[in-house]
Amino acid sequence: MADRNPNFTAAHSVDPRSGFCPQTKIFHSLRPPLSLPPIPQPLSVIEHALTLLQSSPPPANTSVLVDSNSGVRVSYSLFIRQIRNLASNLQALTSLSNGQVAFILAPTSLQVPVLLFALLSLGVTISPANPTGSHSEIAHQVRLSKPVIAFATSSTAPKLPRELAKILIDSPEFFSMIIESKRSGGVDDGVAQVKTNQSDSAAILYSSGTTGQVKGVLLTHRNLVAANAVAHGFQLMVSSKEKERHPVFLCLLPLFHVFGFIMLIRAISRGDTVVLMQKFDFGGMLRAVEKYMVTYISVAPPLVVALAKSELKVKYDLSSLRILGCGGAPLGREIIEKFHEKFPNVEITQGYGLTESTAGASRTLGSEESSNTSSVGRLCESMEAKIVDPASGEALSPGHKGELWLRGPGIMKGYVGDDKATAETLHPEGWLRTGDLCYFDSDGFLYIVDRLKELIKYKAYQVPPAELEHLLQSNPEIVDAAVIPYPDEEAGEIPMAYVVRKPGSNITEAQVIDFVAKQVAPYKKIRRASFINAVPKSPSGKILRRELVKHALSHGSHKL
Repeated sequence: MADRNPNFTAAHSVDPRSGFCPQTKIFHSLRPPLSLPPIPQPLSVIEHALTLLQSSPPPANTSVLVDSNSGVRVSYSLFIRQIRNLASNLQALTSLSNGQVAFILAPTSLQVPVLLFALLSLGVTISPANPTGSHSEIAHQVRLSKPVIAFATSSTAPKLPRELAKILIDSPEFFSMIIESKRSGGVDDGVAQVKTNQSDSAAILYSSGTTGQVKGVLLTHRNLVAANAVAHGFQLMVSSKEKERHPVFLCLLPLFHVFGFIMLIRAISRGDTVVLMQKFDFGGMLRAVEKYMVTYISVAPPLVVALAKSELKVKYDLSSLRILGCGGAPLGREIIEKFHEKFPNVEITQGYGLTESTAGASRTLGSEESSNTSSVGRLCESMEAKIVDPASGEALSPGHKGELWLRGPGIMKGYVGDDKATAETLHPEGWLRTGDLCYFDSDGFLYIVDRLKELIKYKAYQVPPAELEHLLQSNPEIVDAAVIPYPDEEAGEIPMAYVVRKPGSNITEAQVIDFVAKQVAPYKKIRRASFINAVPKSPSGKILRRELVKHALSHGSHKL
């Protein structure tokens, strides 16, 4: 969680092209360093965001939030008033206090940003989760985060433990808490001031970590302030393309995901307009771009593929669109070229990050960097990296492949309730072991080669094979199972299962797929299945996934 390398001195020579220091074997960011407030200064991420907003306020009556379906708008003045009303009422009606955890299980709506900002302004640690998660997944997340209260909707509340106190954000009572303050002192005087230190916990977001089951990533206000500063500065650097119109961000990303959460904070701190979609729909997205004159969207690679291939473009006026920020996996050159044939005036920026690094660790800036389509860009501001040989632990120089280690102000505090995983992932000197096999070139560009961790990336979601294997192995008709990533043009990768049937069993592919689908969130579902006599394993018992991937690809033209 260090802001910079404490061992770095002016005596060390850093290559101005690559950012590599041969003495320390550390790669340094080639961007100007972040200007962050002193760590001892009490500051919440909401104070930081609203201070940035006040320093460059948007035009009067600018909408901060727009519901893409209904067209309902919320102005900045109303948004800030709603935050204060809700914070005041929560203080009056609940025992919420600094450091306590609030679990949030709700689809995207106009109420969710107000709730997030109000809770963070009170020093409450927010823990938003995927509302499509299964009962068992949500129960696991609740056990990790230990919330004192949950905010849900009437449709998601039944997934939560009965004993957990709940407030329904789609209820008349909640709308009343937003509309007016029930304290007599007035709106501005109704919220008791809460001192929040930058080192205080701000959010628990869920990630599969470097291996295994879902983990709760604990992020501090300092982490979020740094991430917002990176994202805020990025948009300012490219905003020359948007001078002809007010920036409008179409938020397709779920707000429980680190990428969507940070982009929401960034957009609000800049005074942009955020158009929210509760549920993704391709045609609805195109209509929203036209109707609200959207200037930028943050997307996963499959959406770039869909835009490059879709013939629907001719039906809509998408001329306002200027920037697509893409993360989750590198885009292929062919797809980018096809995209630019249809959208010659839209710049694609690529990046790399993790929940554990509070989103962005690297990104491309400008058309020259974006033309390097096989890279995920250069290190973000104030970020440091190492490329470490997994076998020897030796730090490597440019051009050599190894595990990517990261250090900077966005690195998480740790995994809640899992000291072992925290110790395995965070080095004592502040380095985050990403589990990704990478290398830097001589110009400081980062390339993702493979994942040392064996997660499957389905539409930028992380799907842990071990979790699905455990589910499959719990089926009485299955002796053994292995789950691998199978390439898919639309999704990036899909989970595919290799299953060993119990002798005498006639379980089918459809039954295997249905068995898992009933127990996991939609993005984790098994999409293909094949039956084998035995799962290939090493002498130590580790599944040899590469052999299965090779087999699956060689039989790709056949129905498995």
